Amino acid sequence: MAHLLGAENISVSYGIRTVLDSVSLGLNEGDRIGMVGRNGDGKSTLMRLLSLRTTPDEGRVTKRGDVNIGYLDQQDVLNGDLPVGVAIVGEAADHEWAANPQIREIMAGLVEDVDWHAKVSSLSGGQRRRVALAKLLIEPHDVIMLDEPTNHLDVEGVAWLARHLKERWRPTEGAFLVVTHDRWFLDEVCTRTWEVHDGTVDPFDGGYAAYVLARAERDRMAAVVENKRQQLVKKELAWLRRGAPARTSKPKFRIEAANEIIADVPEPRDKVALSKMATARLGKDVLDLEKVSYTPPPRESDTNDGGAPLFDNITLRLAPGERLGLVGVNGAGKTTLLRLLNGEIQPDSGKVKRGKTVQTAMLTQEVRELDELMDLRVIEVIQRERQVFNVGGREVSAGQLVEQLGFSKEKQWTPVRDLSGGERRRLQLLRLLVGEPNVLMLDEPTNDLDTDTLAAVEDVLDGWPGTLVVVSHDRYLLERVTDHQMALLGDGKLRGLPGGVDQYLQLREEALASGDLKGTTTAPDAASAGSPSAGSPAGAQAGSAAAKSAHTEAEKRQAKKDLNRIERQLTKLTQQADKLKEQMTESGSKADVDFELLADLNKKLQDVAAEQEELEMEWLEASEILE
Repeated sequence: MAHLLGAENISVSYGIRTVLDSVSLGLNEGDRIGMVGRNGDGKSTLMRLLSLRTTPDEGRVTKRGDVNIGYLDQQDVLNGDLPVGVAIVGEAADHEWAANPQIREIMAGLVEDVDWHAKVSSLSGGQRRRVALAKLLIEPHDVIMLDEPTNHLDVEGVAWLARHLKERWRPTEGAFLVVTHDRWFLDEVCTRTWEVHDGTVDPFDGGYAAYVLARAERDRMAAVVENKRQQLVKKELAWLRRGAPARTSKPKFRIEAANEIIADVPEPRDKVALSKMATARLGKDVLDLEKVSYTPPPRESDTNDGGAPLFDNITLRLAPGERLGLVGVNGAGKTTLLRLLNGEIQPDSGKVKRGKTVQTAMLTQEVRELDELMDLRVIEVIQRERQVFNVGGREVSAGQLVEQLGFSKEKQWTPVRDLSGGERRRLQLLRLLVGEPNVLMLDEPTNDLDTDTLAAVEDVLDGWPGTLVVVSHDRYLLERVTDHQMALLGDGKLRGLPGGVDQYLQLREEALASGDLKGTTTAPDAASAGSPSAGSPAGAQAGSAAAKSAHTEAEKRQAKKDLNRIERQLTKLTQQADKLKEQMTESGSKADVDFELLADLNKKLQDVAAEQEELEMEWLEASEILE
């Protein structure tokens, strides 16, 4: 494969801290590389160097003369005064870009619901991100570098971008390098992984899952070496304890030998261990939304007096210990729903019932809660909550707690204003947890966090005993920490997703194909190749279904019982299916394979799958009664 660009012995330092130390690597045609590492370890720095946007302190970056590099910055760099159309295609006439099918496909996938004539400054964060992506992707780059491209994108946008990158070039053409915390995205599009850590870059074959397995094996081998070292240390210390006190020369010699053994032990990597906080007791009632409707007030940029309602007669009941994931298109009202649950805004109609013992905490997307604390140091932010905390049955100081979160003793005295985005997010999450809430709401918690920190966050959320509501485009996180998901489809309704995120994407695809759901505004119709539309305000849902007949309270009670029964049966069937698969694997791995047994096990597995499918249909029918 032809070489595109490369780095030779590049080094970068900030003050006394070395971020990259004599790193050499390159990109070839056909490379599909994901870059992972802790916040602050140099991922974005390396990407800027490779894109020739900055120069290293030492070494050099070279590229083939005709290579064109496209770069998506992590920050918003669009001119806010430009109309969306000009920001994407410049002054090009409509027929110039509309004649290209690939450009039409990009426009349809990213900015179909964005007002072509609106100023960039009036767009939401997700819309600006899609405009920036569209501007980059319509250009004929040989190499594309994307720094956190999934930030502010909804699940649908992330899925579209993954599909586009997989289909953009032939397997042996082009290359891209992506920094992202979205592990599903890394697995979906990347064939190689670079881990940036401790001033160096380690390459791994495969996407995120393959990287995790390879790193686990590397850590296992390192643990074996460390175990041998520890055994030697124990022997030396044991000898010291047994040694004759009068024979001072040997103990001194042995002390020196022990020190030599310990001296080359590498510093432990920052271990992010989010501490499990005590949670105030939840009563029987938590948070209920009953027949709630809400229409947001018009923005200054709106040309009409009011838009369609975000929520139209929705009902949501949160149970103690429930773990709910929310997905939906940008602008469908996910954040607004959290604000309703948190009591920040009130509905136009309907009721919000709050249990007497409920204590909520909400992590916002922008971490605005730290704005007033910018001059405080990390340790001071936590000390303002309390000086001593109870963690795992023992008391720890604020300093010990902050260090467990990954802030070293030196970092604890860093002002909040000097922290990276990911570090601020970690600090605010810890600040919320030490407040001992029993209902935790997280709005896009994965933004700006590295994959190691995400794993630590997931670990603490696994054991967190309160009620959890998560809004996220990160499919990996949703499936990892929530028990079930619900969707806002942009039609004012809230719908359950027994099939998870895959079902949501299928529903959106079917709705868009049938015209049941439309975006608020549209880009120019590329097929017309010349007559741009003005981008009209959102109308009501087209072709809405006939009103459903009301169900009696007795029917709803029966539906609830059916749902509980079906869920228990589905759990048992899943366990049966797992057991049958294990038996098939065990039988198939034997030297003398029993094909009759395999056929019998396979038939049983098919019967279980058919029963599961039948129960899932019953579940859907019962859930519709409760909607």
